[in-house]
Amino acid sequence: MFVLVVVILVPEATLAKEVEVEEDSGWTIKFDYQVWTAGKEFHIGDKLVFRYPVGAHNVHKMNATGFQDCVAPLDIIPLVTSNDAITFATLGKKWYICGVGKHCEVGGQKVVITILLEVVSPVPSPQALAPTSSTKGIVSLGAHMLAAVAPVTMTFIT
Repeated sequence: MFVLVVVILVPEATLAKEVEVEEDSGWTIKFDYQVWTAGKEFHIGDKLVFRYPVGAHNVHKMNATGFQDCVAPLDIIPLVTSNDAITFATLGKKWYICGVGKHCEVGGQKVVITILLEVVSPVPSPQALAPTSSTKGIVSLGAHMLAAVAPVTMTFIT
């Protein structure tokens, strides 16, 4: 009987994140959402959560013009659960406003999010994976790769 160990290299899964709109006060008026989004990165699969008191606010997905003018579309039903989660499925800008009263126009209750392409580190070349004397036969793939080791039993019949 001959035992062979197979090493399978699997890219580390990109984990989507959940981000609450303004973690401290939630989705509210008189808050600078442009400052809040500065430095934040959003990617496909990430989830944006709007939390607010029931009945106090809502969330409308907008286009650029409606966002700029703070005009909620009459033909689209807003999100109103007070715990509204939106999972990003496409790249680009996403615009959201509160359509209650003048919350957007006077209270500044609007946010624009840009969904970016996830940049993945390239897979090392086979030469980069070759064992060296310093690794003593153990190949280090860094944080972006996982090694799955599975024993395989092979029986040769002659």
